[in-house]
Amino acid sequence: MRVHHLALGAHDVARVAEFYRTVFELPECARHQHSDGTLRSIWLSAEDTLLMIELVAHTDATEARSPRPGLFLIAFEVSVAQRNAFERRLEAVGARIERRTEFTSYTRDPEGNSVAISHFPERQEGKR
Repeated sequence: MRVHHLALGAHDVARVAEFYRTVFELPECARHQHSDGTLRSIWLSAEDTLLMIELVAHTDATEARSPRPGLFLIAFEVSVAQRNAFERRLEAVGARIERRTEFTSYTRDPEGNSVAISHFPERQEGKR
């Protein structure tokens, strides 16, 4: 079983999509507009999985701040050798590394979603 897509809500779809395109080099594969022509979503390709950045429109400011159950981390697989380069990319776009463990570095995207780069467990020949 593979994950087909992850849908990530955003108030500023273009800004969030640009973060993932710039840092993780995820190519854009689709862009969708509302009937009035305003941007509704941008879909990015992460190999076999789509990352769908979808507009979240809240009419109630209290609702927008309320925590909700759901996705709380997107982790991208990197090699040990790539980890430092990705940390530099993150810092170059203003994303601060909040925490590091032996295998994973944690940051946030422009809207505060938790994002990680991880080499745990490091792939062994023929094993995952």
